[in-house]
Amino acid sequence: MSNISEEKDSFSADIIHQSVRQHYGQIAASNDCGCGTSCCGDASSPNVISITMGYTTDELNSVPSGANMGLGCGNPQAIAGLKTGETVVDLGSGGGFDCFLASTQVGHEGRVIGVDMTPEMIVKARTNAINADYSNVEFRLGEIENLPVADNTADCIISNCVINLSPDKRRVFQEAYRVLKPGGRLAISDVVAMAEMPLEMRSNQELLTGCVAGASYIADLEDILESMGFQSIQIRPKSDSSAFMKEWIPGTNITDYVVSSTIEAIKPIV
Repeated sequence: MSNISEEKDSFSADIIHQSVRQHYGQIAASNDCGCGTSCCGDASSPNVISITMGYTTDELNSVPSGANMGLGCGNPQAIAGLKTGETVVDLGSGGGFDCFLASTQVGHEGRVIGVDMTPEMIVKARTNAINADYSNVEFRLGEIENLPVADNTADCIISNCVINLSPDKRRVFQEAYRVLKPGGRLAISDVVAMAEMPLEMRSNQELLTGCVAGASYIADLEDILESMGFQSIQIRPKSDSSAFMKEWIPGTNITDYVVSSTIEAIKPIV
């Protein structure tokens, strides 16, 4: 079984990065969720979309206005088990939504680092942090394949519907392993492939930036995580995710091929 994102017919890594950066830069600049072909739902408000993904009303009301753009495919906070004083790194932090939620959980003794490769998203997130006085959160411009974070920094790495966008998932998880402290953990919501997509779907740039065409099979992700050294790997598809994912690209049958899933793993203590 091959990784869909690494098929010979896929776009080059540079083209993928440029397309994703442009797409999410436009979303940040337009100050909405970019609904349609994107990692968000229908034309509903971002809060309505996020509730379908598992966030609570209290969580949605606790973040700065504009931080939640309805992007994602789940709620990594629900599986992260964050504790006071921990350091968290968010891969693909966007407007800072999950970072601000994590900030509350780790408290002033903790630290949250958001990483995003889209300058417009970084500006938006930093503005949100300053306006709402989040002193334990910072945002860094960078690619998730080359994290601007030191070795053994994070107690937990979170991410919401971003790793599927990477053309080199092996490198992403290699970097995640490097950045995690021994005993650190992954708490990720992402899209995974359940069946092979037709060539025309895998080659559709809109489906790529829309978190669909770049999804990997569960077995491939497990192999990557194991090869990196992760233990206690658990990848759990969420069958109920089809209810909101079918609205991502109306008129298509994408839910025949992809599903939202949680991805958990631990970096062992040597």
